[in-house]
Amino acid sequence: MAQDRPNILFIMDDQHRWDYLGSMGADFIRTPHLDRLAERGIQFTSCTTNCPVCAPSRVALASGLQPTRVGALDNSCFLPQGTTSYYQRLRDHGYYVGCSGKLDLAKPIPYNGRNGDRPSTYMWGFTHPIEIEGKMHAGGSKVPQGPYNYFLHEKGLLEPFVDDYTRRSQEGYYRSCHDSVLPTEGFADTYIGQRAVEWIDTIPDDFPWHMFVSFVGPHDPFDPPTEYADKYRGAEMPPPISADLTGKPRYLEGRIKTNDMTDEEVLETRRQYCAATELIDDQVGAILDAVERRGMSDNTYVIFASDHGEMLGDHGCYTKSVPYESALRVPLIVAGPGIEGGRKNDGPVELIDVNPTICELAGLSAQANIDAQSFNPVLQGETDQHRTEAVSAIRNFRLIRTSRYKLIENYNDLTELYDLEEDPEELNNIAGENRDLVRELSRRLSQRYQEGAWMRG
Repeated sequence: MAQDRPNILFIMDDQHRWDYLGSMGADFIRTPHLDRLAERGIQFTSCTTNCPVCAPSRVALASGLQPTRVGALDNSCFLPQGTTSYYQRLRDHGYYVGCSGKLDLAKPIPYNGRNGDRPSTYMWGFTHPIEIEGKMHAGGSKVPQGPYNYFLHEKGLLEPFVDDYTRRSQEGYYRSCHDSVLPTEGFADTYIGQRAVEWIDTIPDDFPWHMFVSFVGPHDPFDPPTEYADKYRGAEMPPPISADLTGKPRYLEGRIKTNDMTDEEVLETRRQYCAATELIDDQVGAILDAVERRGMSDNTYVIFASDHGEMLGDHGCYTKSVPYESALRVPLIVAGPGIEGGRKNDGPVELIDVNPTICELAGLSAQANIDAQSFNPVLQGETDQHRTEAVSAIRNFRLIRTSRYKLIENYNDLTELYDLEEDPEELNNIAGENRDLVRELSRRLSQRYQEGAWMRG
């Protein structure tokens, strides 16, 4: 018998900047399916990742805890055993819980299982897991590490794919942006999207479901299939933010990548990034079509987000792990029953807040002793303000971001303060002339990482 509790579809991609969406005014990229999702729901324009790198961000999202609380500050981390995930909470509330794609909850252990259902996925709360390798993960071994490697092996594509990724590794993944050696149907994000479509097409309707679809792009290397890359050949792209290091910490000197790249090479990485994003957008459309085919659209919440952004040459940098907006801010769109469409909310939100929001939409009570806060009142139109600030941390810095200011405390280095209204590109560090504001934001930052900590188990 069909049930009436809502289904929840959570689509995440990897390393997607907040501003590379048509719905955010980017006329140089085509994302029609995500744009329509934004029209149906609400778009949060200032969502901050709690750690600008893959595994800590995803461990924090799963647990609802700041990454610092679970020792997750780089990609060598795990979701600790005994830590409750929201996947477990949904399962225990009577939900089918599926996934198709990258989880990164035990990233240092490379083997995902032939079918993507290694035993730990059930421990994390999934009832129908298809854990699929990230691109570098899949491209690093001719011995299959998971279902995508096995798929490529069966199609006779694994060896050329791994050989290509060996070459890309030698070139530097961030600048290796020639087209994929794979056809569109063999590309990782096509595979992930189609596995998700198959899951939605066949899941029984006698229990509610939560499906977590986790694409592995548009993460570097920027290697879209030729079918998509052709759409952006020679296209105009916005130039990167200047690599001026005045007022910036010393560690950035070792992260500058654009000094040995031509302007055209930088723009080409942006074109290929857009092409990879458009492929994901098409797969999002196919997944939403599957929900429609099942007659479930009116009873399904859809969430789209990313784990962190991508610098794409801004400040001379590529990838993430830095505190600037291109790496720190991520897309966040929510649509579904009872959510008024066509809205934008510019207030601070943290990515971990998706965790309790999903649980509340599913009818679960608030979970005690987590750091995340549900933004369901904003979804329901009860308020426009969710948080007054957002925080994020990694091994060499922590930061606090309000609607206007961002304070970055670099360990053993200078402090940065930016007025995001007057200086959205974060070129002018104003910490020296605003010492009172620095002290106040620093106090609030320390308070955020200490609040209630002594009472927690």
